Amino acid sequence: MTGPCDTAWLDGRYLPLAEARISPLDRGFLFADAVYEVLPVYGGRVFLLEPHLARLERSLAALRIASPHDAGQWRRLIGGLVTHNGGGDLLVYLQVSRGAEAGRSHVPQGSTPTVFAFASRTPPPPTAPPPGIAAITAADTRWARCDIKSTALLANILLKWQAEEAGAAEALLLRDGHLTEGSSSSVHVVTGGVLHSPPLTPEVLPGTTRELLLELARRCGFESRVCTIPEAQLRGAEEIIVASAGGGMRAATVLDGQPVGVGVLGPVFLRIFATLVGSRAEFSTEVEP
Repeated sequence: MTGPCDTAWLDGRYLPLAEARISPLDRGFLFADAVYEVLPVYGGRVFLLEPHLARLERSLAALRIASPHDAGQWRRLIGGLVTHNGGGDLLVYLQVSRGAEAGRSHVPQGSTPTVFAFASRTPPPPTAPPPGIAAITAADTRWARCDIKSTALLANILLKWQAEEAGAAEALLLRDGHLTEGSSSSVHVVTGGVLHSPPLTPEVLPGTTRELLLELARRCGFESRVCTIPEAQLRGAEEIIVASAGGGMRAATVLDGQPVGVGVLGPVFLRIFATLVGSRAEFSTEVEP
């Protein structure tokens, strides 16, 4: 992100971000009792809008928070935020907490959800393959319900920090000897020319960009498998691809200081990335305020 835009949304109205105020008794603040989404906007059009909204509804249902808006209202809220901030290339952050209560109780006592959203300027999506990144492996220390896109991200923050201190861009997480995902991305491994992705379990977030990558791999004619990926397979990979809404698709060409495959962008990544560039508009939606 290059910095937040001026206008935010809070509980039914657009207002200057600097004036947004949320109660200190909000359960999102006290307990991280909240969910969120990050939606890329390219040229004023929202990328993968429907998958993001569907995942938001799943996360809310998992936390038993009643959705405060229907699909049309979410689209208008996002569209209004894009319009108020001048359109162009943005990342929209959307958060729903259970809301504020009179006191602090572990068991919810009944409240109205708090809805907050803001936008940040971001560079336009790349048309040329970005350079490879370095990654490290780390123990997956996150909670047991990583399939919920919760704001409880302290473990992710510490893992990302660990990667940065090691001179890497991402930490690839291992639990019980197998790959789960990255600290802020999905992870995909190419061995024998086949794209392998970890199965969707409570340990793995159902990523919107993950599903797009699998669709693009199919269009490219690559075989793909959703299966458990042992640590040895990760370390012996020909290619490693990481994907996220905010970071797009990148190839990890160094893992724990060692080259991945031959240490350069691989053919599977390059073809999938080229297909993404050619089809980005297909997955983008015009939204009206």
